[in-house]
Amino acid sequence: MTDSSVPDHLPPLPRDRSPPIGCIGAGFIMADCHLPAYRQAGFTVAAIASRRREAAEAVATRHGIPRVHATVEALLDDPRIAVIDVAVPPDVQPGIIRAAATRPHVRGILAQKPLAGSHAEAAAVVRACAAAGTTLVVNQNMRHDHAVAACRTLLREGTLGAPVLATIEMRAIPHWMPWQERQGWVTLRIMSIHHLDCLRGWFGDPRRIFTATRTDPRTAARFAHTDGICTSVVEYDSGLVCTSLEDVWAGPAREGGEGDSFVRFRVEGTRGMALGTIGWPAWPVHTPSTLDWTTTDGGWRRPRWPEAWFPDAFVGPMAELLRDLEGTEPAVCTGADNLFTMALVDAAYRSAREHRAVDPREIIGEDADRPG
Repeated sequence: MTDSSVPDHLPPLPRDRSPPIGCIGAGFIMADCHLPAYRQAGFTVAAIASRRREAAEAVATRHGIPRVHATVEALLDDPRIAVIDVAVPPDVQPGIIRAAATRPHVRGILAQKPLAGSHAEAAAVVRACAAAGTTLVVNQNMRHDHAVAACRTLLREGTLGAPVLATIEMRAIPHWMPWQERQGWVTLRIMSIHHLDCLRGWFGDPRRIFTATRTDPRTAARFAHTDGICTSVVEYDSGLVCTSLEDVWAGPAREGGEGDSFVRFRVEGTRGMALGTIGWPAWPVHTPSTLDWTTTDGGWRRPRWPEAWFPDAFVGPMAELLRDLEGTEPAVCTGADNLFTMALVDAAYRSAREHRAVDPREIIGEDADRPG
């Protein structure tokens, strides 16, 4: 820890913040999360492109980006760009990543989660980047939420002892994107993936997952899906059991009822317990996440910090990529690492469909056996 009361919760920044970043996409995540975080960290955003040039121009004006390319292809062809930051829907993203990996001047790519629409498709993207020698990092930004990162420090340093039980409970109504209708899925690949990847960041790779889902009544009125409200039990060989609940209905708050939105987590160990809150349901109100913990030594510790998940945690994934490129420290949330998260999500879909616990290695093994 940096001192006796505040666990390490901020991502280390690269020494060199000058590599020119080319941004693809001009939606909310790019305009309201990535770019404010990059400006705060002093990263160099050199260009932007989007499906609609007028959207890219508006974001460039707002954030002082010097160049707007007419097309994504033109941005990829710009030899001044060393890093590509992709923020587009998951059915569009794999093609852009593949194209970026063919440009020899592109050294690194930051991609959104989900990396693709399935583990198999994500594995093909990872192979393409590896073959090109292009570093691929996935924007699993919840790992860089400050309460999540602080809890990871407590676990790494043994403050809580051996993990016994962990829970993540989300009761909040997300802002679903229009492109999800053509995907045919809602929560597991968009919200649950954050929590399942967070568990991996804390505890490593689990042995199996059992997931139950039902439709979200509110979203079902717009388009068909199966993964609305989701709950998962995640088991580890150590005996650790974790649960993840994504209640995207959260009561009839949009239909006239009172709302009660939150995201909380609880990690219990043999020597201590940590209680966390995630502030994003209050967006656009800047609400920092919090972490309280106690140990067998007695008493509660309740440090507070000014940073919030949106947008401050979005510094972390790009910092990982830039530190990897400069040779300071290998990135953790690489494309290769993220394949287990993708397999875990695919296993959750299979579990809900077949009403059984599924080992994510089933998915990995089957996809490895596919021709091509």
